[in-house]
Amino acid sequence: MPDIGNLKVQVYGEDGFKPIEGATCTITGQNGSTVKEQVKSNDSGICDIVEVDTPPIEYSMEPTGKIPYGLCNVFVDADGYEGIEIKGCQVFPNREAIQIFPLKKIGRNGKREKKVEVIEVKENRLIGNFPPKIPEDPVKDLEKLKTTTGLVVLEEVVVPEFIVVHDGAPKKAAKDYTVRFKEYIKNVASSEIYATWPYATIKANILCILSFTLNRIYTEWYTGKGYKFQITSSTAYDHAFSYRRNIYDNISQAVDEIFTTYVKLMGRKQPLLTQYCDGIKVQCPGWMTQWGSKSLGDKGKNEYQIIRDFYGSEIQFVRAKEVTGIPKSYPGYPLKIGSRGAPVRTIQTYLNRISVNYPAIPKVKVDSIYGTKTAESVKKFQSIFNLKQTGVVDYATWYSISNIYVAVTKIAELRNEYTGNKIFIPPNSHRSDDVPKIEYPCDY
Repeated sequence: MPDIGNLKVQVYGEDGFKPIEGATCTITGQNGSTVKEQVKSNDSGICDIVEVDTPPIEYSMEPTGKIPYGLCNVFVDADGYEGIEIKGCQVFPNREAIQIFPLKKIGRNGKREKKVEVIEVKENRLIGNFPPKIPEDPVKDLEKLKTTTGLVVLEEVVVPEFIVVHDGAPKKAAKDYTVRFKEYIKNVASSEIYATWPYATIKANILCILSFTLNRIYTEWYTGKGYKFQITSSTAYDHAFSYRRNIYDNISQAVDEIFTTYVKLMGRKQPLLTQYCDGIKVQCPGWMTQWGSKSLGDKGKNEYQIIRDFYGSEIQFVRAKEVTGIPKSYPGYPLKIGSRGAPVRTIQTYLNRISVNYPAIPKVKVDSIYGTKTAESVKKFQSIFNLKQTGVVDYATWYSISNIYVAVTKIAELRNEYTGNKIFIPPNSHRSDDVPKIEYPCDY
């Protein structure tokens, strides 16, 4: 008998986090011949969870070379919107795969015909044929960068709201995608490792992905060379990234918990360029190996112990002080029943605005008192946005609520004066005429 995994489909409009109710979600076998399920999205844009047959979980526990996930195709269609078909959605046993669909309205840019966008998901890096990382100095010479590029390296490590990803090697002609930072990290982690691994191993790998990515941003590694992007999808240079691929519940939760944390050497400001390899097909002494991190996680080591095992004891784990686009920072303590004050009022205000888009989230009285109704509203938000359903506003929930609030109110959105298109200006951008357009604010 095959093992079973779950697939959760969420459907939004392309202009942000506005759910589409009544969309048809069709899940078929990989050959597209047999319809497994056809379900409708609810008022939160979520289709009923569907069970998908998967290979045995043992395939992902050791480097067997066998495909460890079930594959299916997902087609979403809604009245007034263009359709999207994802081919090769990857579902692991005993895990929930989350597939996001941002649909374009028919008539966008004056085009009235109904189209279907077809996207093929790349294989997971551990099973696919990807080029190994080209070694780099893990600590960049900032003075040399300033001299050779003429640009000023960022003063502080800042977590951006968006990141521009080049879908190929740096010098190769390819599309650039502007993606929300957290969703980019979730995409990469879901492309690089297996969601069935120990949670500490998953978090260790995410910390490496975060540190590497923040190093690219902090040092302006690509923008300083005149490129319009901040990172690539080439594993020879950066991380694996697959446009619009599905993510996983535990990977999503881990990123939400630690998305501002990075690794650095003592006495250094810049995030460490935490390079890594799989440790089986490619060996990389001095770097983290993905299968090695899995073995350490199996032995009960936490994410910090795992990383120090590879990069040494002379490293620190630091949390960035600033998250771009967030109106108010986390107060420093969780909000729960009995909490009072301005942070509670902020969350109540945010939830009431978000509930305009997501009516399943109950509105609450804005009284600065965290009571049972506020906890119920928070818990419903957590269920929609794939957080642990505790009813408590912890670090992850605070920034998720803030992020969605910003998205639905368009606080962080700029509009091109001439075309009306949404645009994104990267941190420290020196070329305002080269700003790329945000096509899909909720890309994964």
